[in-house]
Amino acid sequence: MPAPVAPSFTVAAGGDILVHPALTEQADADGARDFAPLLEGLRSAVDADLSLCHLETPLSAPGEPTFGYPAFSAPPEIATALKGVGYDACSTASNHTLDRGVRGVVTTLDTLDRAGLAHTGSYRTEEESRTPLVLEANGVKVGHVSFTYGFNGIPLPEPWTADLLDPEAVLAAARAARAAGAEVVIASLHWGVEYSQEASPTQRSLAARLLAPDSPIDLIIGTHAHAVQPVERIGDKWVVYGMGNQIARHSEPRGITEEGIVTRFKFVKDGAKWRAVEAFYVPTLVELGPPIRVVDLTRAPVTARRAEASARTDGVVRSLGAAIARP
Repeated sequence: MPAPVAPSFTVAAGGDILVHPALTEQADADGARDFAPLLEGLRSAVDADLSLCHLETPLSAPGEPTFGYPAFSAPPEIATALKGVGYDACSTASNHTLDRGVRGVVTTLDTLDRAGLAHTGSYRTEEESRTPLVLEANGVKVGHVSFTYGFNGIPLPEPWTADLLDPEAVLAAARAARAAGAEVVIASLHWGVEYSQEASPTQRSLAARLLAPDSPIDLIIGTHAHAVQPVERIGDKWVVYGMGNQIARHSEPRGITEEGIVTRFKFVKDGAKWRAVEAFYVPTLVELGPPIRVVDLTRAPVTARRAEASARTDGVVRSLGAAIARP
């Protein structure tokens, strides 16, 4: 008889969803504020048992004005497009979470609920903040926690409105997710130095602490830098320091700000413990067009710009020696 197949599941995670006004203009050009064509190139990359996005900005209520930098509020239609391309849940703790105050938090989470996207990192009520997000991936319960280094100087209206990055708070949230039934816990961390393709000493020391052998956290996925950062294996766990921008259109593009990765991990049950036994990344590029589109660089025909982005991403991702490949 063949040996029994060990239980497993796959998870995919992408970088910052940063909706600048030019992206909204593109969505208007594509239809009735239709972000689906812009995101369609991600569909294969995010196809997993569980797919996690990072929504960096608040969302406006339907029919209300939208805003760009420095105090964002993106169109609610982006949530529908994220769900449509394959995402299941979004982290919402970022330095822009409080850009539009408490009302912005509420409209964002209401919009995600209507789109069918689970969320964690910011909260409408204290009770909601105390309820761990536990998702399902191929029958396995997976906890997801989300924390940010700060809020651009905006004070928290209530200590529970959004999750502020502190190692003990992250560990406590992960333990709470375990107590709620999670077999695996993934931490989304909004951290690091903007526009740097190196993991900072603070990021590396915090990752080592949060991924210690006795830690309840199994995987860290990082955002905020707007540039791809390395992947590192710590013991038998993984940290993705920065996934770059999934979608963005900065007023002054830097090249690296249009580059990103979708990371993919396969978890297998080894006795009583789950381990990420396979790790992959898909390099992506926001092509500024017109039209603006996100391109999966493992599937698109090669051009000079795509080759440049692909080579740079490969070098950065593996710069700390991680044995991680493209799928």
